[in-house]
Amino acid sequence: MTESFIKLKEVVLKNNCPECYSNEGLRLSFKQKLIETKFYKSITSEVNHSLECKVCNTTIYPVQWTDDIERVFEYQQKAIQPKKASKYLKQASWISILLFALVIITITILAIYPNL
Repeated sequence: MTESFIKLKEVVLKNNCPECYSNEGLRLSFKQKLIETKFYKSITSEVNHSLECKVCNTTIYPVQWTDDIERVFEYQQKAIQPKKASKYLKQASWISILLFALVIITITILAIYPNL
């Protein structure tokens, strides 16, 4: 099972970085979780966010956020449109469903008509 993230939106913030105090490097990104297995691919409703400063190359955690950053985050969080949660069955799933159905049909026919 592979878990990855689809980037929904990345916003450049004009707020000061709590680490280096630069007002040019903050990037807020929103990502939605994608799960992929051999049998299906699923987009979940889970949306993650991260705030990074490209000037000092650090991740800014919510504990370090200022009130201004929190206000901008809340606004941007309301503005994003996550993709609809969905599941997509791959070819391996369809083949196993068909094989299972054929086995059930065969067992049923042999149980009903044992003299064949």
